[in-house]
Amino acid sequence: MLRSKAIPARLVTLLLLVVLFIVAMGRIVDSGPGDRQTYILTTATTGGTFYPVGVALATLSKQVLEPEHGFSLAAISSAGSEENLRLMRSGEAQFAILQGLYGAWAWRGEGRLARQEPFADLRSVTALWPNVEHFLVRASLAETGTIEDLEHLRGRRFSIGARFSGTEGSNRHILTAMGMDPDHDFGLVFQGYGASADAFQNQLIDGMNTPAGVPVGAVTRAMAASRGEAVLLEFDQSALARINADYPGLWRLFEIEADTYPHQTRPVRTIAQSNLLAVTRDVPDEYVYQLLEMLYEHLGFLQAFHAATRSMHLDSALDGLPVPLHPGAVRFYRQHGVDIPNRLLPPEDQALSE
Repeated sequence: MLRSKAIPARLVTLLLLVVLFIVAMGRIVDSGPGDRQTYILTTATTGGTFYPVGVALATLSKQVLEPEHGFSLAAISSAGSEENLRLMRSGEAQFAILQGLYGAWAWRGEGRLARQEPFADLRSVTALWPNVEHFLVRASLAETGTIEDLEHLRGRRFSIGARFSGTEGSNRHILTAMGMDPDHDFGLVFQGYGASADAFQNQLIDGMNTPAGVPVGAVTRAMAASRGEAVLLEFDQSALARINADYPGLWRLFEIEADTYPHQTRPVRTIAQSNLLAVTRDVPDEYVYQLLEMLYEHLGFLQAFHAATRSMHLDSALDGLPVPLHPGAVRFYRQHGVDIPNRLLPPEDQALSE
């Protein structure tokens, strides 16, 4: 009589991990709210803000939503907004954190996503924290202290962000809107935030922009090392209007308080675009509704987890959203007295506008 061989415990553990990974990464099929589901939330690299906030949301969903409502989120890292949209289009992810500009590009099929069809199945859930622009240049080149001073960087080295990153994409949009040709007007350097701060400190570049939640560690480092010889450029309403020309309301004026950074003795008025939590339209309405209930009831958890989320409030949940809301989000906001502009009503349910 043949006896089955015992499977080593380590192999059993490995097989279980593989199975769990396959289940988590598998494409979610159409199903009703009565089934237990794990949805993928794609974020960005582990060194940024998207990933830790995504992990916090996923952790909260496991504690709050899974026991009572039978669904949760699983956060994964990615290359950022552009890859997140690819994962959503392919069905490999159902939720994503996106830069507002990339949401607008995806919805319209424009900008860096112009080769793709408009992403008709993309929907908004809520605005998150603002991505604040930090245009930093050498003080000797900042005659006015405004974004117009970028004219003095023509022919000089400027860090536009890592190649194919959301930073590069939004920087190109802003510079082009200000009447510049990034590829011809500057000696472009393609670096991440930390490398840009090092290059600025070592006199290898004369300017950079690192959009993120305030405060940005790379800006703190660069301004501390520059000992007052670096300036954050300001924006006025005229510059804001030019940048928002194609996407009204996407960017807003934002004040960086005095002493946020070393040697910054006065407030700086810059601009910020909203990051957003996005979802595909096939996720059930009830799940999106319950996710928002959880998020805003437990906002203190997120705000304690990461400082960037401290600017999040229900009354600003729709600020700067470039994509129509999911029907489940519409239900949530209406029940909580939030006025929804017509442009954010989902096209698949015209009855919501009645």
